[in-house]
Amino acid sequence: MPDPTSASRILIAGGGVAALEAILALRELVGDRAEITMLSPEADFVYRPMAVAEPFSRGRATRHPLRQIADQLGVDFRQDAVTAIDPAGRRVTTAAGRDHSYHALLVAVGARSEPAFRRPLTWTPERDPELFAGLLRDLEEGYLKKVAFVVPPGVAWPLPAYELALMTAWEAWGMGQDDAQITIYTPEEAPLGLFGAAASAGVRHDLAEAGVEVVTGAYVSELEGSRGDLVVHPGETPLDAERVVALPRAVGPELEGLPADFHGFVLTDRHGKVPDTEGIWAAGDAIAFPVKQGGLAAQEADAAAEAMAAFLGADVEPRPFRPVLRGMMLTGRGKQWTRHAAAGGQGEGTTSHNALWWPPTKVAGRYLSPFLAVLDGGEAIADAQAPDGKPVELDLERDLPAAADALRQATLRSDEHRLTFERMRAEARRKPA
Repeated sequence: MPDPTSASRILIAGGGVAALEAILALRELVGDRAEITMLSPEADFVYRPMAVAEPFSRGRATRHPLRQIADQLGVDFRQDAVTAIDPAGRRVTTAAGRDHSYHALLVAVGARSEPAFRRPLTWTPERDPELFAGLLRDLEEGYLKKVAFVVPPGVAWPLPAYELALMTAWEAWGMGQDDAQITIYTPEEAPLGLFGAAASAGVRHDLAEAGVEVVTGAYVSELEGSRGDLVVHPGETPLDAERVVALPRAVGPELEGLPADFHGFVLTDRHGKVPDTEGIWAAGDAIAFPVKQGGLAAQEADAAAEAMAAFLGADVEPRPFRPVLRGMMLTGRGKQWTRHAAAGGQGEGTTSHNALWWPPTKVAGRYLSPFLAVLDGGEAIADAQAPDGKPVELDLERDLPAAADALRQATLRSDEHRLTFERMRAEARRKPA
């Protein structure tokens, strides 16, 4: 633990949702008693969830210079990327060849995206919207009649496929191409089934209204030995589409010096603590939690920030990460808000065209949402109706086995860390003065 009489050095690796949420939380928890440095290879914070609407001129990915945000929050910003971590020496090495020391480190570098298939268009928030605009032009000119949106197995967040399909369907209808066939293929048992039966039924209603067919329980793969032909399992039926848009798979950062799972995601406990290290936490898409979503990244960052603040001597009782899933879907005719109440008599979930949390940003973060609302001039608040419900609460133990397994493993790592800490403290007491 650092000397409480000197300023603590906190290093934040990353410049996305988890990084900014953690900085905002730490500023509240430790105030100016810590020197915070943010390292990010990107010059801007890019609010990516609205990128899905750019090809349809229904929204855009907003950008804010990280240097300006850092100045506003009293943070030192360095545009550089962390490439390796030395836990024993409490130092990180960057792509520019520089070393930075720390008392506490948060790894919030995000994940990489990789295509699930070789030939189809892979949609990512970073992709040039003009590439998707070409698909829309082919629809408008009548060259294209069958479009498939594919959620490959292992994709951590399927929502963009539904948004793209709905907006494409309504766009085609507006072009006078009412015979276009838009289909979603997904391994889910029900459309956005994470949110429960009632919410899934609401999504089905939106899909039916737009004329979008959804094929659930569908596992799409490339036919072995082919030039990238796609087939649908079970049955190995050829995928019937003239154009395919697939979501990408997430790949971990594989940072040298940190324990990771098979896919390169950083292992943590439920407080974001990285096992077998001192003073290192991780949050966001970089960690080994199966659902990758901005709102969850913010919650992971909150848990990590509280644990970091306690480690640095702040009077705070750290709370473990408890996932509360919130989702806002762009339907092509507005927004659909979904929530799922935890088991315990609060119903099976619901949907609403009014906001279900506040401020009504697409990424719901305790600190980041109001910060962005002010930064954007209150546009998100002005455009939304008042909330009429509670936040989404998903019972992960019941509804998502992969998430439940990850949480159980994280709990075991929490217990191991606590026992190790108590053992070290007991040994310190036994040593002669």
